[in-house]
Amino acid sequence: MKTKPILCPGRLRHVPRQFSWIDQRLVRDRHIQGRSPEALALYLLLCTVADAQGTSYYSDATTGGLLSLSRVRLCEARAELLAAGLIAHRAPFYQVLSLDPGPAAPPAPAHRPEPPRAGEILSAAEILRTLMEAAE
Repeated sequence: MKTKPILCPGRLRHVPRQFSWIDQRLVRDRHIQGRSPEALALYLLLCTVADAQGTSYYSDATTGGLLSLSRVRLCEARAELLAAGLIAHRAPFYQVLSLDPGPAAPPAPAHRPEPPRAGEILSAAEILRTLMEAAE
């Protein structure tokens, strides 16, 4: 095994007082393969803000603002992580799931984004996407 040099000893990382980590199996077991940048950004945010059980609660407005994502792109990123079995979500609660294989769960109901709130500004693409999803 090669010894890795410490390049900047004055900035050596330490385990922070608060709980926050990302499981290396995310890369090693290829859970990130094929994920969109938006989904990976959401996963990183959720890992960063989660408690020891992986739970957190941030509104869509706060999460989208932190990640510079529209409401539609946030919903798409969340759906991607849900489909991959990386997170669980019941607004406004999130849970980053263990990467250990778990017991088979019943299929989750199809996730539909919440309708926009009164006064919320949406792009034409977001409006069309919402209308198309409602027609399905």
